Amino acid sequence: MIPRFRFAFPLALLLPLGSPAQTPAATENAAFHPSAFQTLPLGAVRPAGWLQRQLRIQADGLTGHLDEFWADVGPNSAWLGGSGEGWERGPYYLDGLLPLAYLLDDPTLKAKAQKWIDWTLQSQRPDGAIGPVKNNDWWPNMLVLKSLMQYQEATGDQRVVPFMERYFAYQSRQLAANPLHEWAKYRWAEELLPIRWVYEKTKNPQLLTLAQQLAGQGYNWQQMYAQFPFTEPTSTESLGLSKGLTDKSLQAHGVNNAMALKMPVLWGMTGGTAADRQSIYQQIKVLDQYHGLPNGLYSGDEHFSGRSPSQGIELCAVVEAQYSYEQLLALLGDPQFGDRLEKITFNALPATFDPTMWAHQYDQQPNQVLVNKAKRQWSTNGDDSNVYGLEPWFGCCTANMHQGWPKFAANLWMASPDGGLVAAAYAPSELTTRVGKTDVTIREETDYPFRETIRFLVSKSSKKATFPLRLRIPAWADKAMVTVNGKAVADAPKAGTFYQLKRRWQQGDVVELRLPMDVRVQPGYNQSVSVERGPLVYGLKLGEQWDKLRDRPNQADDYTVRATTPWNYGLLLPPAIPATAFQVQERPTTGVVFSPDGAPMELRVQGVRLPQWQMEQNSAGPPPASPVAKPAGATPETLTLIPYGATNLRITSFPVVRP
Repeated sequence: MIPRFRFAFPLALLLPLGSPAQTPAATENAAFHPSAFQTLPLGAVRPAGWLQRQLRIQADGLTGHLDEFWADVGPNSAWLGGSGEGWERGPYYLDGLLPLAYLLDDPTLKAKAQKWIDWTLQSQRPDGAIGPVKNNDWWPNMLVLKSLMQYQEATGDQRVVPFMERYFAYQSRQLAANPLHEWAKYRWAEELLPIRWVYEKTKNPQLLTLAQQLAGQGYNWQQMYAQFPFTEPTSTESLGLSKGLTDKSLQAHGVNNAMALKMPVLWGMTGGTAADRQSIYQQIKVLDQYHGLPNGLYSGDEHFSGRSPSQGIELCAVVEAQYSYEQLLALLGDPQFGDRLEKITFNALPATFDPTMWAHQYDQQPNQVLVNKAKRQWSTNGDDSNVYGLEPWFGCCTANMHQGWPKFAANLWMASPDGGLVAAAYAPSELTTRVGKTDVTIREETDYPFRETIRFLVSKSSKKATFPLRLRIPAWADKAMVTVNGKAVADAPKAGTFYQLKRRWQQGDVVELRLPMDVRVQPGYNQSVSVERGPLVYGLKLGEQWDKLRDRPNQADDYTVRATTPWNYGLLLPPAIPATAFQVQERPTTGVVFSPDGAPMELRVQGVRLPQWQMEQNSAGPPPASPVAKPAGATPETLTLIPYGATNLRITSFPVVRP
């Protein structure tokens, strides 16, 4: 069955909230604003090329085997009817396992996911409550509802919407006596996604009433960012954590803030104000200003920790920021969210895994030259936070890391309300959907982000169809070119916009998008620079020595990594046009693209050792303030930079050396 997108969502009323006599509103509620773009059902987009290989690596790694040996998501999980962990870890795992299974069409993974789905759907009590009886926290339920949305769209299972409606009615009755607290209070708007999803199907006005109840109890993120209190690095002492979890610590928490990127916008489009809908731009500005890192994220190890490239960011925050930007792109239709999504996905996401995806870090560092169990400059995290392993520091990332690649692949394409299709982010893939009454398949052939050209081929079409095709032109692509069937378009695409092609499409049509990738040198902490080309950030390639720290089941051992080559280099860059200092070299894209040996791109640049730049607290010290005088007698060396996501150790923020 061909997955289909929708723009008008009314279906037959299933089970309304409240009294049996209540009926849904006949027209759209004024408090509800539809999204600028519509996400497509899971399965409409299939990965291809290097992306399909990356998802296969994930399936053959921890994601595909975690339930076989990690008790928190094993057969005794309370989310499978056992007596084990019954809070967030089962729902977290399902939220990534399920889309991976359906994107790869893998029967084994589908069967694993189905166990969680069936138990959850069968867990509902007569009053509408769901999940393990011992769980009285609203937060894990929000997670499992997101998985059910994906599952229903992939399978059409008719149990899901009535199940969710009964649960929402139950929650609405219970919130006064059992209000949101701790994590649910700060992550409340995650539930707006399933609320909006069911509302679009039923137009039941009590769903919007529930959204108002949640907003009344949940934390106001827009207000925090309007008067941002965390302009300096935080610590255990400044957050009051020595006495236990505090509101201040939850507000400065890196993962909470990754989720919060989409929260005011979601509320603004479900019952809030225009100010809520626009507040994301203030959020991004503040995060970049006070805590921005060169990998596209902000510091959060575990809490805000400033802009030094030796600070870390938690893997949970990486995958949650990805998901937030995917939703923001759909909600507001602003192409900059696609740019930010790609920067995180192609850099921060793969960098926090080993190439096999059997081991991960809790915290990654842009300047990461030693991975081991040692005291570091983290705001609040523990000594093993940057170890590669099964469960470094805390198991939340072990459960939650799985959604990153699958959800990115599923959201490469979206639909527009004028009946069109939107190329929202770029990677090799195939889209199969219905436009009006026409079945259409578009094959996206590319080695992006390692190459400049993206080719869209209408490989199947049941008949000719007229619809707009929108191509996201990244803000860095000021020389983009588009051809249709070999002929250049009349008007040049503009960077930072969606370029629209509207024509009568037929099988065999080919659109080619070329995004020339010039090297860019970006200023950063202590006037250091990071190097970018296209959506990729580049880091110094270092020799690596991996040593086993701890034996684990299967292949999920813990490792330390130390550099076997020098790391303390500054770059010799001309002041006028620094990008001219770099030589670009392409390498094959057929291997493990996110590994030091398989990296498809290299940059060569001249640099010199800076003896004064040394280790501090087991990390690279802050880069010396640029410009740095060239040390007497220093000999220039040719340095090799590779994509950040292909590194395990790296320097990303370089001092600039002047004669």
